[in-house]
Amino acid sequence: MNHYVIGILAHVDAGKTTLSESLLYLSKAIRKKGRVDHQDAYLDYDSQERDRGITIFSKQARFSWENTDFTLIDTPGHVDFSGEMERSLSVLDAAVLVVNGCDGVQSHTETIWKLLKHYHLPVIVFVNKMDISYVSKKELAKNLHRLDEKIIDVSSGMEQLYEQIAMVNDEMLEKYINHEMNLMDIREAVSSREVFPCIIGSALKEEGVEQLLDLLAKTIKEKTYPQLFGARVYKITHDENQKKWVHLKITGGQLNVKDKLGEDKVDQIRLYSGEKYENVQMVKAGEVCSVSGLNQAQIYDGFGFETQASLAQLTSFMKYRMILPKDCDTQQMLKNLKTLSEEDPLLRISYEEELKEIHVQLMGEVQIDILKNIILKRFHVPVEFDQGSVVFMETICESVEGVGHFEPLRHYAEVHLLLEPQKRGSGLVFENQCSEDQLSGNWQRLIMTHLTEKTHKGVLSGSPITDMKITLIAGKAHNKHTEGGDFRQATYRAVRQGLRKAKCMLLEPYYSFTLMIPANVLSKAIFDLEQRHGTFEIKDHDNNMCVLIGKAPIRYLQDYQLEVMSYTKGAGRLSCTICGYEPCVNQDEVIEQIGYDCDADLQNPCGSVFCQHGSGFYVPYDAVEDYMHIKNMKKSSSSYEIHQRRKIDEKELQAVYDRTLGPVKTRIYQKPKEDIELTPIRKMEVKKQCLLVDGYNIIHSWKSLSQLASVNLDAARDRLIDLLSSYQGYKNCLLILVFDAYKIKDNAGSKWYNGSIHIVYTK
Repeated sequence: MNHYVIGILAHVDAGKTTLSESLLYLSKAIRKKGRVDHQDAYLDYDSQERDRGITIFSKQARFSWENTDFTLIDTPGHVDFSGEMERSLSVLDAAVLVVNGCDGVQSHTETIWKLLKHYHLPVIVFVNKMDISYVSKKELAKNLHRLDEKIIDVSSGMEQLYEQIAMVNDEMLEKYINHEMNLMDIREAVSSREVFPCIIGSALKEEGVEQLLDLLAKTIKEKTYPQLFGARVYKITHDENQKKWVHLKITGGQLNVKDKLGEDKVDQIRLYSGEKYENVQMVKAGEVCSVSGLNQAQIYDGFGFETQASLAQLTSFMKYRMILPKDCDTQQMLKNLKTLSEEDPLLRISYEEELKEIHVQLMGEVQIDILKNIILKRFHVPVEFDQGSVVFMETICESVEGVGHFEPLRHYAEVHLLLEPQKRGSGLVFENQCSEDQLSGNWQRLIMTHLTEKTHKGVLSGSPITDMKITLIAGKAHNKHTEGGDFRQATYRAVRQGLRKAKCMLLEPYYSFTLMIPANVLSKAIFDLEQRHGTFEIKDHDNNMCVLIGKAPIRYLQDYQLEVMSYTKGAGRLSCTICGYEPCVNQDEVIEQIGYDCDADLQNPCGSVFCQHGSGFYVPYDAVEDYMHIKNMKKSSSSYEIHQRRKIDEKELQAVYDRTLGPVKTRIYQKPKEDIELTPIRKMEVKKQCLLVDGYNIIHSWKSLSQLASVNLDAARDRLIDLLSSYQGYKNCLLILVFDAYKIKDNAGSKWYNGSIHIVYTK
């Protein structure tokens, strides 16, 4: 029996949960239909969902129809929970897009459609609430074609679908004429997104729902999965006991209890349907399940042949300061928030060390209320948030070479990076064009890791950088004194030095908007949009209504919907979707208001460290080129030549050797004279001073390391190792760093030498 995972997606209040209830009821998966307004929906069982009447968390249910098994994933429709919706798309076989028949295609509907295209998912459209809609089918079809012209109404029968598929290509047309078109052709066309079947009905009255079930069973193309095991993580939750549950889709082979995935072992496997679940010992490819025991797993992780999935297309664009009670432990709250950020990667938590403040990126006001309730319920801490501000980004306007040098005593690393501007929305791109003749491959790989491991701050406002290509073009190491931490410092400093030299630009998020207003207030709307720095055009204009389409900065358009409702007496409508980042309006004023001083940011220095007369000294960004050891490498990245290996004969090799070290001379052995008396030299044994360090005592005693350890113990250990390596180079002593690991079960202990200090983990 085939098994498919389908998702229900829609703009808020389109009737998505009601449709899910009807699908489950008609397929006999549930005995009674629940309703959102009655607070008894089968899939909206969370208390906050029932109180608010909206879906907040994606849920799943299992049902069968016409010898086909389905797992239905009901996703949130509110814009503030778009991240939860998008994470479900990566595990779907097909999607049902619900459109409100009264309102038609709305801004968030268009956003969902773009995501479905990005994930290349087959789509069936269900137009809901037609029992109360006054929109004609002709107007409705025109409205749906805003999404795609290939959306075809098949409410009256499958014949319309056959006719539309016949127009896909000549081969299909010939099959249709000769009456040879079959169900496999339908499935292929729907699967390849060449046609989008549409059902018009009412979920509440079950009109068109049975036809939708038939379409799902007939038009989804059967998938074949490999025998090799594969799985993808799309969701993480914690139960009432704070036990971690990892939600997977099995994409190959099968998963059994006690199987080992990575470093962890599967303890339990659950198949959920609503709030209920069934414990199973094995789950096959094509199904989704919840697994315990995978404590290291994160959303987007892949197991088996699956690699890590690409990050989400949607992102939060507002940043809020969390206001904690006076007696609240900030470090403990950071640990709690880390648990929540595991469940929602878009919930980006940052801690401003200088201000002692926690900042959280969120999608909007509704998500803030939900988050406050979750924190109160789970951690028993009442928190508040300030008004918030948009998340700015930074980029460069010109190509520049950045140099980073790190050379305190007995340490050495130099990195040269080429920073180039890219088109809007391209993000950060990293490339390596450094020759292995200059820097060995292991150091190059380490530099590329350091480039991608952190969010690099810009120099104008301290905001993250974007829309840049960063290319490694040169680097230098020391045979004896270079360590991994040296290249981390040099890489970070190279990025910052390049940004400090370049002409930089501040970016801010923009809305793409559609404003529908009565014609008599057109002049008022135009004046408002110009005042809000919007650019627009008048799309439709008749005696009654006007439609303006354009874009404007989010911070100027945030509260405009209420004003539109006011001056149009409820007749106007503003719909907005995020369209990306554009140059910031009034950049100088914004930078002055933020008040970021890049040269005073000790955590992200722009200068470099050089060594002279046995001690290190700091060199500002604008003087680094005078001290660097590799000549300036800057040129267009397209002109860099990738090193090509070639064979050389022995004669050429001998010539190189002679030019470098001089010709080889044959030396004749001469026996020493016997009458010379050799006096033995007494060898004195000189022992080095030894310093033995208890690692965890130091970490928990030093304030900076203790704060870091509360968030990430591994990072605190690495930081202590870097500090002690520098200290050993200064003191030139034998230094042994010991970490107690006796509480770790079956631990055999380990020790190694990192080039400067000895590191020991006890048994």
